[in-house]
Amino acid sequence: MTYDLYIGDRLFSSWSLRGWLMFEKFSVACNTHMIGLYSGTMAQDMAPLAPARLVPVVRTPAGTVIGESMAIAETLAENHPDAGFWPAAADARATARWLCAEMTSGFSALRDACPMQLKYVFQGFAPAQPVIENLARIETLWAHARAISGSQTGWLFGDYCLADVFYTPVAARIVGYDLPVSDASRAYCKALLSDPAVLKWRDEAEKIIYDPFPYGADLANRPWPNFR
Repeated sequence: MTYDLYIGDRLFSSWSLRGWLMFEKFSVACNTHMIGLYSGTMAQDMAPLAPARLVPVVRTPAGTVIGESMAIAETLAENHPDAGFWPAAADARATARWLCAEMTSGFSALRDACPMQLKYVFQGFAPAQPVIENLARIETLWAHARAISGSQTGWLFGDYCLADVFYTPVAARIVGYDLPVSDASRAYCKALLSDPAVLKWRDEAEKIIYDPFPYGADLANRPWPNFR
């Protein structure tokens, strides 16, 4: 039972990272295909997947095309009920769904101002007030998840689940732009970004060189941290 997963450039595509982690972290087999986000072939590459417009996209073993990350997540959780996509406890499971849903629909200021990139830590970035407010909301949600689950460190709900998947690119933004968060939140970001699956993704991302680099041209930078 193998799915087909269509993703964009690993160094930059936050939603593709989420889609890939859904398969990699929960041991669901897939064949990965690249969509040319930066090569100018996106429309051509996406045409066989219409009406999907954005990555990630999944084609199920039955041939059904699924767009949108929440739809992909719920389909995989439904098809693989023993994989542990959601927490087992009802209150934790409902809370994890809430966090994922708010991630997909919210934090536009953070996403617009700090595009995900896994190459550098930019220095001197000054977040505007809407970004600061997004960060405060994210930290509130993370604290609430831990209050529900009782997990004080590591994954939000004790065992790794879809909430951790959905917030991994948020962690990359926090680290990549050196954004102000609490020590506890920074430790969670480090846990997410040092996960072997994320390291594997970044190793693949580093194989492609972008010149010029599309983000942060006006900012000083230092190399991405060694999370190994």
